[in-house]
Amino acid sequence: MKKFTVADIEKAHEKVKSGADFPNYIKEIKSLGVIAFETWVVDSHTNYFGTDDFKTTSDAHYDDLMIVDDVNIEKFTAYLKNHQKGETDYFTFCKHCAETGVEKWIVSLEDYTCTYFDKNGNTILNEKIPH
Repeated sequence: MKKFTVADIEKAHEKVKSGADFPNYIKEIKSLGVIAFETWVVDSHTNYFGTDDFKTTSDAHYDDLMIVDDVNIEKFTAYLKNHQKGETDYFTFCKHCAETGVEKWIVSLEDYTCTYFDKNGNTILNEKIPH
């Protein structure tokens, strides 16, 4: 089994300047052995998963954001599209997630999907990641 560290992942993440860089980041961390990750919008700590139940967790990246209870899918989708075009940085995207009721996202590197969830665990959006 290939083991990876948060430092390995953060080194790959340093190359990400906007959402437009996300597909290359996904390819790079998959090559490290990451099979999935779960990012929490509240502070951007992330659980990274590998094979054989391997898991590691990053530290918080910023002070806690308040995530609203009412989901606004239309506004979130517009923010996401802007982020994917490279129009916003990561922290701005996280603030937009909190503002529109997104609590976390889970990325599966096995099926190349990113699924966004609200505070009740409901799926807000499931999208394919280009690869």
